[in-house]
Parts: sequence; C-alpha cells; structure tokens
Amino acid sequence: MTEHADREKRTFTTVDEFIEAATYDVEPRLVEMRRAIGDALPDAEETISHGIPSYRQHGVDVVQFSGHDDDTSLNFFPTARTFARFDAELEPYRTSKSAIRFPLDEPLPVDLIRAIAEFRLAEAAEFAARKRSGA
Repeated sequence: MTEHADREKRTFTTVDEFIEAATYDVEPRLVEMRRAIGDALPDAEETISHGIPSYRQHGVDVVQFSGHDDDTSLNFFPTARTFARFDAELEPYRTSKSAIRFPLDEPLPVDLIRAIAEFRLAEAAEFAARKRSGA
C-alpha cells in the first residue's frame, strides 16, 4: 500500500481518521475488518492504541487491525492460546509474534476474524476476572 505522504507522521485520534488516511486499495479492507470486529465485539471501546485501531473491553486491548503494503493485519497479544486454537485456520496466512497477515490479493476471511475476536474477548474476560479476584 502506498500511503499518504504524511501518514507516518500523523497521530490518529479516531479510527475514522486512520481509515481515511489509507490508500484506495486498502481502505475498503480496513472498513471490512472494522465491521467484522465491531460485529464480534459490539460492547468494546473503539480507540487508537500504539497508532492503530484497537478494541478494548474488560480493561484489555482485545484486538487491533492495520493496513500495510502487501496485507491487512489482525493484531493481538498475548498470542499463544489464540494461535493454538486457530492453528489449522491460520495455516494459509503469514503470522508474526502478534499478528496475522491477510494478503491484499485474497478476500478477507471475515468469519475467521470474527471468531478470533470473540475468542480474544473470552480471554480478556478471563484475565479481568483473575485480576479482580487477585489470582
């Protein structure tokens, strides 16, 4: 994705600003990711964290997303349980320490994105419950 000249320098305060700064080839995918995540996490707070869109619930950043030159990505941390749970479904995609990369020349796996967001929400709820109980 060829980004707007000032995207690297900008500080985004809203997800709308982030998406509007994307180029024409990536913007529709970001809108689609936003919709899928919003469907899965209707009560999450939508914000910008570490410069990218983030969905926060139970005091935890559940998932984030971004757009790049070759892909759009779904980001989250911690990752081990999520990667283990979705091992077979993630096989076709490149992954990194905290992201799954979806190539721009392939349709977004919207159902997978929703499922991962829902799984991460359950993890966030468990974490918040443990934190409240002092465990």
